Amino acid sequence: MLARYHAQALRELYARLEQLDMPWVVTGSCGLVLQGVPVTVRDIDLQTDQDGAYAIARLFAAEVVRPIRHSHTDRIQSHFGALSVGGIEVEIMGAVQYRQTDGAWSRPVDVRQHRRYVPFGELELPVLDLGYERQAYANLGRSGKVALLERWLAHAS
Repeated sequence: MLARYHAQALRELYARLEQLDMPWVVTGSCGLVLQGVPVTVRDIDLQTDQDGAYAIARLFAAEVVRPIRHSHTDRIQSHFGALSVGGIEVEIMGAVQYRQTDGAWSRPVDVRQHRRYVPFGELELPVLDLGYERQAYANLGRSGKVALLERWLAHAS
């Protein structure tokens, strides 16, 4: 279940993001909760492509708290930044790529290939499919989330 302030931020995001002609999804803990997985939501994560990350930042220019810039760790790289919408941090990740076992970077994730829609009141919100989320957490070495999603997916089958 989402807190009222998270729900309000999601409604504000949806209302404005629907103005853009670009793919986007809710991911991370908020995307999991929207699909019924019992986790704690602290912030809202949005995933899109490279152009989408910068378009979101322009659309929410007054709410930008971390400008979009290329960022990477040893396991992931993206065009990353953050907003504050209704007091909730909203992280933006564009053109996410994961480090592969051979050391090369994967192709940027096309969220359209892993997107599904879930009901949220009168809205249908785009989220990343739970099977894909499990793989993304595995790519990041987040074994606790992988185990949680494997249990959830096994129970849901």
